[in-house]
Amino acid sequence: MQKNKMSYPQIFVLGFGFFGVSLIWALYNAFVPIFLKSFAISSMLIGFIMTFDNILAVVLQPYIGFLSDSTRTKIGRRKPFILIGAPLGALFFMMIPFAKLTNIFWLILVVIIMNIAMAIFRSPVIALMPDIVPSRDRSKANGVINFMGGFGSLLAFFIGGILFDIADSLPFLAGGVALLVSSSLVLTLIHEPVVKQQNLNEERVNFAGSFKTLLTSLKNLFKDDDKSLLLILLAIFFWFCGFGTLETFFTIYGTQYLEVTAGSAAIALGLFSLMFMIFAIPAGFIGSKIGRKKTIIIGLIILVVCLFSVSMITVNQASTPMNALDAVYKIPRTAEFLVIQIFLVIAGIGWGCININSLPMVVDMVAEDKVGGHTGMYYFFSMMASIVAPPLVGAVIDVLSYPSMIKFSVLAFLTALLCMLFVKKGEAEDAPHQRSIA
Repeated sequence: MQKNKMSYPQIFVLGFGFFGVSLIWALYNAFVPIFLKSFAISSMLIGFIMTFDNILAVVLQPYIGFLSDSTRTKIGRRKPFILIGAPLGALFFMMIPFAKLTNIFWLILVVIIMNIAMAIFRSPVIALMPDIVPSRDRSKANGVINFMGGFGSLLAFFIGGILFDIADSLPFLAGGVALLVSSSLVLTLIHEPVVKQQNLNEERVNFAGSFKTLLTSLKNLFKDDDKSLLLILLAIFFWFCGFGTLETFFTIYGTQYLEVTAGSAAIALGLFSLMFMIFAIPAGFIGSKIGRKKTIIIGLIILVVCLFSVSMITVNQASTPMNALDAVYKIPRTAEFLVIQIFLVIAGIGWGCININSLPMVVDMVAEDKVGGHTGMYYFFSMMASIVAPPLVGAVIDVLSYPSMIKFSVLAFLTALLCMLFVKKGEAEDAPHQRSIA
């Protein structure tokens, strides 16, 4: 029988798991490109290597998600994957700064193994949330979890940067230890419900079978009379295209078009992430109060309006620096940049409304025994956006100009908004399953 009440202590413990994972990825994205650049390879190759995690997410996570659904052990369905993946991920993450002292091939090998290890437990640890939280409370729980994940990312940028300046291995050692501690808390303190085996002769999923299941699930999305699941997955794809565009190219847009420093552009983007973290918990409560779909639509409208406003800001290309200091730091467009920062802060609120309520909608559209697999599908669509959007937007920028990336992001969020308008399911009361717990 399904739990009647959400346990906040359990959710905060699970949040520590997200804290560790977010800390790892923030450090990885911030400092691994610097190591790769030291080998004097092209930026295009660096970009390709940095998409390994997204590619592995598309390749492995559907399989891992479906496999965890059919796993039955004394410690649960999800914990075996955390027990294997987290220690391996932490170990090879800590090896990265030492691998770069040898040669690039050894560094890439360590990076690949670390990415595989992280992919092993990403879907299962995320599927733990709907496993232990009743349907009506999932938006609130997701808000708490994402708040702690956001805190991990911010800690990586601020503390990780200081540690990196002392010794480039320190952030990796600290991050690896943090992942071990956070995953240990999840393994020891989370009480994963024991799900009864529905069919003792149930066939175990294999790698090829998982993709067959994934393809079947994708085909069924188009065959279903109610297209709600298809539409929200498409919306997820498009809004991650919009977000990925900002994440990948905003610093270039800032330095090349706005003529601010890379640090200033990064801080502006950090304001977006900070506001998302602050608004994560309120967004969950709003979704529970007025409905997830309404909250997501409000968030998309906020993002479309804010980014469209940013796209309408035209800087004065003929502006002249006031003094030598301005010339060095390239900050002749202070007023325009301040307005853009304000819009990004507001946009962070919109992103919180969207991101906190989307996963609960997806898992509440499917049956209990499909939650892990459809968590994998959620990440399949979001990671496909992370693979598709950067090179596509890069080509658009090459043909047009840097401001075109803002317009691309607006178009992506607007398309996601159109998809969400026709979603009919996914609210808490629509959950089609009751949990079978021994």
